[in-house]
Amino acid sequence: MATERRKVIEVLNGATVSPPPIWLMRQAGRYLPEYRQTRGKAGSFLNLCYSPDLATEVTLQPIRRYAFDAAILFSDILVIPDGLNRNVHFVEGSGPRMDPIDEAGILALKPEGVLDHLQPVMQAVGQIRAALPPQTTLLGFCGAPWTVATYMIAGHGTPDQAPARLFGYRHPQAFAQLLAVLAEISADYLVAQIDAGADAVQIFDSWAGVLGEAEFETYAIAPVRRIIQSVKARRPDAKIIAFAKGAGMNLRHYRQKTGADMIGLDWSVPLSFAAELQKDGPIQGNLDPMRVVAGGKALDDGIDAILQVLGQGPLVFNLGHGITPEANPDHVTQLVNRVRGLGNGS
Repeated sequence: MATERRKVIEVLNGATVSPPPIWLMRQAGRYLPEYRQTRGKAGSFLNLCYSPDLATEVTLQPIRRYAFDAAILFSDILVIPDGLNRNVHFVEGSGPRMDPIDEAGILALKPEGVLDHLQPVMQAVGQIRAALPPQTTLLGFCGAPWTVATYMIAGHGTPDQAPARLFGYRHPQAFAQLLAVLAEISADYLVAQIDAGADAVQIFDSWAGVLGEAEFETYAIAPVRRIIQSVKARRPDAKIIAFAKGAGMNLRHYRQKTGADMIGLDWSVPLSFAAELQKDGPIQGNLDPMRVVAGGKALDDGIDAILQVLGQGPLVFNLGHGITPEANPDHVTQLVNRVRGLGNGS
């Protein structure tokens, strides 16, 4: 029997699919009541990430509700520093915390046991792939080295990642070492996810937008290129999406310099520029998540503008960043129906 079409993979291979396939970053999350119920059972956020059964359940929840064209593994970009024994934990209402790392800490990092620590994640990948409809693409992911490093340096999130930027200027060799270690582990992690059943993977560089031009080359492009080259050297058929949020004009050559098969675009990327980037290959994005919160005409107008400008080329429809907890689940139904041409849906 022929394998059912996985439309996201078709776009990753350069095809134009109409209507475009759709999934949403953070589609399994706090806007869904069923997620909040499962999250309550887990006890802690990391417990949820490391419980294969619960991670499988929350990954499948938005697929059951909306029949998205892709499911993305439920996990977190900070499981790698957690595997490096950085005392990662999540404080309700204020986000992740960990022990800040210094030069001595970077030199003492031991990456050898990280994949063992992450075996529950790979178990979840296998369970999710087995439970998904055949036509639904399963995406694995990791955080880009720069973004993960920002949390490791500061010990928490900051508005402009000044601690990591300053550390990079003051201690360039140590910072380069940290990025190299994270790139190596991340490549191994993505290969393991692919081997466990992921159809494609995404690299999230959520803090790329705070970097200047030279730093973007050194901190954002080079480590991601290293990951992609390493993964593709071992798994030549691997399909990789790279998402550098806020990168603006630095996106012009991001695909070519990193080797990504598809690039994700945040909502600040003008559609005219997105259309230029699409000439070089598939793109993903880029609806403002606040339009999903607003619903109604604001949501329809945003969707229609993207489809009008980008719908005639290789596109995976997505948000320009993760869906927010304030989003009404009915507005997501409106979004999916609008993209698929089924009317407003609400």
